[in-house]
Amino acid sequence: MTLDSLDTVPRDREPLISLVLYHLFKWSVVAPALHSYFQGRIYGAEGIPRQRRLLVVSNHASDFDPVLLSCAVGRPVAYMAKEELFRVPVLKQAIQAYGAYPVKRGSADRSAMKAAIASIESGWATGVFLDGTRTSDGRIHEPKLGAAWIAAKTNSPLLPVSLWGTQHIFQKGSALPRPARITIRIGELVAPPQTSDRATLEAVTQRCANVINSLLDLGR
Repeated sequence: MTLDSLDTVPRDREPLISLVLYHLFKWSVVAPALHSYFQGRIYGAEGIPRQRRLLVVSNHASDFDPVLLSCAVGRPVAYMAKEELFRVPVLKQAIQAYGAYPVKRGSADRSAMKAAIASIESGWATGVFLDGTRTSDGRIHEPKLGAAWIAAKTNSPLLPVSLWGTQHIFQKGSALPRPARITIRIGELVAPPQTSDRATLEAVTQRCANVINSLLDLGR
């Protein structure tokens, strides 16, 4: 299957209320902070699909990464959040409106992946950090196969994104974000795997990791 054939996939969309809240939050808070405080630069956002299924894969170095990435791609991107946050009144409704889905702390990876599949099937662009955790230098070191597996199960193209500089937002012992310079580079879509055998998943995963690390190498 080619990327062009993905146009046959139904054009799912996030709920209208979530789109409205996303744009309000983006243009009133996130975008001004990204472009002024963090002197942010965004490259490659022109060809991102706005309505069809999408699995966004990226490196991860800061708690700011999900909102910065979602701002850059121009549509809400749902990420997993620890289950405890969904027990807090008001906060629960707020993070659900932005597409967050609950995952139990310490739960099996398969449980988290099933939650991501449910998010995609509900119409959300969904984000997965390729290493599965933050890295101190922001690079992809040990990419996990989960994103490729999710893409295969949902027939979702993968969008590799590099977040350069976010590891400098917080310094050890500091409670306030530093005005680190941030550059977000968005790669070309990668077609979903046609099978979920390990060799295929490893090949797609490594391709995404290589793209992201190559984008990071471009620097500022």
